[in-house]
Amino acid sequence: MSYLLFEEDGAFRAGAVLADNHTSLQVELPGGRRVKVKTAQVLLQFAAPSAETLLAEAHQLSESIDTAFLWEVSPDAEFGFDALATDYAGHPPTPVEATAILLRLHSAPIWFHRKGRGRFRRAPPDILQAALAGQEKKRLQQQAVEHMTEQLVAGTLPHELSGMLPQLLYKPDRNRLETKAFESACAETGLSAPHLLEKCGALPSTHDYHLGRFLFEFFPNGLVFPVMPETCSDVGDVGDVGDIGDLPLAEVRAFSIDDAQTTEIDDAFSVTPLPDGGMRIGIHIAAPGLGFSPESVQGRMARERLSTVYMPGRKITMLPDEVVEQFTLSEGKQAPALSLYLTVASDLRVLSTDTCLERVPIVANLRHHDIEPLFNEETLTDGLSEFPFHDELKKLWELATVLEAGRGKSTSAGNRKDYNFLVDWTIATEQGAGHVAITERPRGSPLDKLVAELMIVANSTWGALLRDKNIAALYRAQAGGKVRMTTVAASHEGLGVDCYAWSSSPLRRYVDLVNQWQLIAYLREETPPFTANSPELLSALRDFELTYATYAEFQQAMERYWCLRFLLQESQEAGHLLTATVLRDNLVRCESLPLVLKINGTPVLDRDARVRLSVDRIDLMEADIKAHFVECIVTTQVGVNLPPLQGEGWGGDGVLRGILPPISLPPPP
Repeated sequence: MSYLLFEEDGAFRAGAVLADNHTSLQVELPGGRRVKVKTAQVLLQFAAPSAETLLAEAHQLSESIDTAFLWEVSPDAEFGFDALATDYAGHPPTPVEATAILLRLHSAPIWFHRKGRGRFRRAPPDILQAALAGQEKKRLQQQAVEHMTEQLVAGTLPHELSGMLPQLLYKPDRNRLETKAFESACAETGLSAPHLLEKCGALPSTHDYHLGRFLFEFFPNGLVFPVMPETCSDVGDVGDVGDIGDLPLAEVRAFSIDDAQTTEIDDAFSVTPLPDGGMRIGIHIAAPGLGFSPESVQGRMARERLSTVYMPGRKITMLPDEVVEQFTLSEGKQAPALSLYLTVASDLRVLSTDTCLERVPIVANLRHHDIEPLFNEETLTDGLSEFPFHDELKKLWELATVLEAGRGKSTSAGNRKDYNFLVDWTIATEQGAGHVAITERPRGSPLDKLVAELMIVANSTWGALLRDKNIAALYRAQAGGKVRMTTVAASHEGLGVDCYAWSSSPLRRYVDLVNQWQLIAYLREETPPFTANSPELLSALRDFELTYATYAEFQQAMERYWCLRFLLQESQEAGHLLTATVLRDNLVRCESLPLVLKINGTPVLDRDARVRLSVDRIDLMEADIKAHFVECIVTTQVGVNLPPLQGEGWGGDGVLRGILPPISLPPPP
């Protein structure tokens, strides 16, 4: 019986020769498979041992061969494995010895470069040393990866990872050893990246994880504003667009209406009676555009951030605190303002409008939580009690109802609700720092309507002014239900106005600040800083629209997170019940929280059907809640028939009520 050794698909095989056809041979492998082998593929022909024994013994002998010694005794020129086997053995090699040398040469590509079938050349010394150094480096790197992985699996954060946690969490570089170790540990433990870091004590809180993701992407340089030169840190200094001290002082008593957490007070109002029974309504907007130009340090800061970022418990302002403090309409200040005055007849017809720059005395900052119990639909019907500015508020509300009717649009929100999130960072909970209270506030209250209608008047009036004077501006337009930003004045179908240019929040939105700069230039008969086709204006529009939508999405995500925190904080753990309303399919909205979730096991239900859910699990790291359907809640003509749910915060109709009183917030950490 004759045998041969040959190469097939990069592997060495041996078999018994069944037939020799000169250019090819029919060979039977040890497993019984028959193959056709070309003569050029044959490396060695032998009579003994058997094919199966040859490879087994050759592999064993190959392991004992010192690769470095084999390299030393190899010639500099190209050689065949059989020739080297003769030199190495000191005698004509047996088939096993020759095959062992072939296997060792083939397994050491760093030491021996392959030059053909069964032929090699030893690596030059300098190339060999570099390759060996690289091999050793890889070995040490793999050793480091394995060591870091072991530490992570054991719940210890390796010191190598301590300075790169944001990158590991939010933008891992998979070429780094630390990332390889981290992902290996995640796979071994079955934990997600944030959960693994939490296990290692490297994440202070789930809140920091969600906020950190947003900051990593949109504030890579941190939240600290660049240091402003002393020459442009005060109103009227270098970088301004006019002397604020020369502005006339308005003869009004202006007041603002905001929630308790508002520090960037952009708007205030005044009511001045006229002898004919009418009144002069002042809409006063903070005027940072009077203090600095688009090219100033402050202007560039606003351009970079584009908007204030809101979230429960804290915010990231568009402008530095010292700049906000200069221009916010705080009580007791004579604040620079861009004012729109409406001359209103006794029958509440708007007779004329007038825009001017002035200093406005701010006599009060009214807050929703103080005013709404006294000024609401019920008190307006029954008669207002005596409280500061009750007469002015009533007149503004009456005007607002007329303005709303004149637009042909209703701001009524039906049964929709707004929610206030109040976070006290001084209180620690099991979920981390921050105790949250979530309170309901019906949307479309008289205060809301009052402020909204006056803002619509200001934004539409000033938009039309800029349009009619052919001054470039940034408009908010709506057609076919789609809202967009544009540099062309267009109607806003949702509001029922011919054009609408955001101008009422220049401390919080860059678009409003741009439009204010344009208005100031017109009033002062100066060249506006932006033209309709200027790259600066077009890029600001594009960047603002994208950024503003992203900020709003982040705010919604953080509100969802705090809803889940509230449920855990108030001991609504697995097995507790919630009441929700069906939106569609298995999607429901909680009745007491602004929380939408998917539920399992839901039967086919009509939209707005009320259901009871059981909470299975809440994962704050993933901002996820798992719940399953329990039963439908049948509503009769008399009311809701439910067995009473026990525990603080549960009403007799099975709805979780707000149970936390409003609290005073310190500055966020």
